[in-house]
Amino acid sequence: MPSLEIRDLFVALSATPDKPIVKGLTLTIRTGEVHAIMGPNGTGKSTLSKAIAGHPDYVITSGDVLLDGKSILAMEPDQRARAGIFLAFQYPSEIPGVTIANFVRAAVQARLAEGEDLDATAYYKRLYSKMDLLKIDRKFTSRAVNEGFSGGEKKRCEILQMAMLEPTFALMDETDSGLDIDALRIVAEGVEAMRGDKFGVMLITHYQRLLDYIVPDFVHVMYDGRIVKSGDKSLALELEAKGYDWIKQELATA
Repeated sequence: MPSLEIRDLFVALSATPDKPIVKGLTLTIRTGEVHAIMGPNGTGKSTLSKAIAGHPDYVITSGDVLLDGKSILAMEPDQRARAGIFLAFQYPSEIPGVTIANFVRAAVQARLAEGEDLDATAYYKRLYSKMDLLKIDRKFTSRAVNEGFSGGEKKRCEILQMAMLEPTFALMDETDSGLDIDALRIVAEGVEAMRGDKFGVMLITHYQRLLDYIVPDFVHVMYDGRIVKSGDKSLALELEAKGYDWIKQELATA
């Protein structure tokens, strides 16, 4: 079973490599599993996801990240993506002048073997099917990526990209941020439709509400750059009831 293994990882901003944000984090995610990462602001959750994806603003100073037993640290971001890692941003970027249809088509084409061409008819049939699932108007295929989109439209567009690329592992950074309840449900349904034994998820969120729709197999509490507590969905409910100060108090008395 494919796995994404994070071993004793230390991560800092590239500009300040001597000031770690993630501090010795270890976690293994296997396909078929959804791992929710929860924790207060500033504890390193987004830093973790971006470092795994190869974001240039972050540097891994120690530790390793293994995909199917092989280190990905020497890979460029596009190589990590082709290997099966997808990063869903908290704030998806606008790409003026590039339509959704052409952007997704280029990304799918890049995943094909050298010399293999994408069949246009099959591509659009599949694209429209995913758009219908996410309740995205088909007219959006001719719109520039995320330009003038609402928060919910941006997130649905990103889930559309994920659904078309079919990554092995998705790193979802606060996908619920800025979504109303209807948009949250639609986005969650899109993620749930992909769920299966060939797909694993690391789901970063502050709030338990998303976990009502995407029920995690494991919940981890991240605090001061480390995972300090793990459990099932009941841990998220406990956090919702007690707040993050509860974790701080537990650590202080441990």
